[in-house]
Amino acid sequence: MNDSKQTFNIRVIPRARKNEVSLDENGVLRVHTTAAPSDGDANVAVIKMLAEHFNVPKSSIKIIRGITSRNKVIQF
Repeated sequence: MNDSKQTFNIRVIPRARKNEVSLDENGVLRVHTTAAPSDGDANVAVIKMLAEHFNVPKSSIKIIRGITSRNKVIQF
């Protein structure tokens, strides 16, 4: 079994019109979420969206850095 972890830089856009995962011209994942950035709601939504996008369990995705920032580092 391969236990190698992947790390990504992401940019979160809270209160967006729709939920969407895209890649910008600099290679940074942009995660648009309709959730507000209060009480960690946006972080929960981002983890759920990334789990669906990469087809991995939600429990395997961790926010390594940037828990209160729009710029985050995630690992799964």
